[in-house]
Amino acid sequence: MAGLKKRSVNLAGHATSLALEPEFWAVLESAAADEAVSLAGLIQRIDLERGERPLASACRVFALARAAA
Repeated sequence: MAGLKKRSVNLAGHATSLALEPEFWAVLESAAADEAVSLAGLIQRIDLERGERPLASACRVFALARAAA
C-alpha cells in the first residue's frame, strides 16, 4: 500500500484534515459518485454516524464494508 494522502474537508463549518491511504480515498470517491453526493458530503455523513470511533477509522471501515458488498 502507498503512503497516506492528506485532504482537507469542511465538516459542520469546521475545516479538518483527514489522512488515508489512496486506496481508501478511491473507494470513498466511488461511493460518493454512486450516491450522487460530494466527497465532503459523504465524509460528513460518515462523521455523523461514527460514534466514538476516530474519523479516519470510520472512513476506512466504511470503505471496507463498501468494497465487501
